[in-house]
Amino acid sequence: MALWMEAGSEPKTEKELADLDAISALKQSTAVELKEKGNEYVKTGKKHYSDAIDCYTRAINQNALSDTEQSILYSNRAHVNLLLGNYRRALLDAEDATKLNPSNFKALYRAAKASFSLNLLAEAKEFCERGLQLSSSNEELKKLARQIDIQKSEKEQRDAEVSKAVSSAKALVSAFETRRLKIEKAMYQELTGQKKPTLDRNNILHWPVLLLYPEVMSSDFIEDFCETDMFSAHLDMMFSEGCPPLPWDKENAYTRDAIELYYEACAGVCLSKRDILRSLLEGTAASHVEGFGNEENGSAQSSTKGGISQADAPRWVKINEKRTLYDVLKEPSFVVTGIPVFWVVSRKSSFHKDFKSGNWAPPELA
Repeated sequence: MALWMEAGSEPKTEKELADLDAISALKQSTAVELKEKGNEYVKTGKKHYSDAIDCYTRAINQNALSDTEQSILYSNRAHVNLLLGNYRRALLDAEDATKLNPSNFKALYRAAKASFSLNLLAEAKEFCERGLQLSSSNEELKKLARQIDIQKSEKEQRDAEVSKAVSSAKALVSAFETRRLKIEKAMYQELTGQKKPTLDRNNILHWPVLLLYPEVMSSDFIEDFCETDMFSAHLDMMFSEGCPPLPWDKENAYTRDAIELYYEACAGVCLSKRDILRSLLEGTAASHVEGFGNEENGSAQSSTKGGISQADAPRWVKINEKRTLYDVLKEPSFVVTGIPVFWVVSRKSSFHKDFKSGNWAPPELA
């Protein structure tokens, strides 16, 4: 009997030929029945979708139908997988269907839907275009093509925003490194939010700067302090004669001629390039980015690589107002805690003596 023939051998007798024809016809009949049964299961609803997939799978495994019919089986199974949300399996089945029959419109449509659901927009677009070549007036496919175009455009816009944010952040890190600035974890963000420096077309840094009044722990904020600006220029504007006194300064001690500016000499651990990039990208379109390439390793200033020694250095360093912001930021004892922070005190205030003597310390941050 033909059932006992070795694989690959040719039938030698008319009986063996007849047996093979009978087996082939039986397999074809079985495949068709399984296909029809699978279709019936689909019509009965979701609770029988797994039964439908089983029927289509068994029909496919008969391997008894023409390429066109086999393509329909794969396409049908793709349809059920789409209904179940098994988009990867649906895409694989739809692709197999189109390989067997490139003109299978339903398979192309299902491949496009599965690709779109998997956010494979380029592939979805290609399947749509192939389907529209077969049926240019199909409204469902045209609608899907429009949805793909919209999402593709939105993705390209997001990708451009991410690329721009990462590029800007890397440029800032490079600027910090060139200037040998020391960057630590951001502080006082409850006062400043996620303010960040910017780099202009002339490669000049513009910093948001926080001014703290330790006597009352109040604050002022300078949105744009160019690194080439002298401190005196900003203080002249903030404490000019035409400006009203600070609301809490009942004794009018904080006048232009009386104020002094200090920074706190810090000892800490500088952030790595990777961590600086992460902090710069917070709140941007690229906040989710994980890898940054070669910029991930090393510190912002290679010579620091850890603790900044401040042995025997005063805690509070008075600033010469005629110096520029850059002059101060590059001081070995200055660490930028996210953005530059300076402390304002008045020589006219009784607090001045406590501050200068070191009897006052800023409150611990949570």
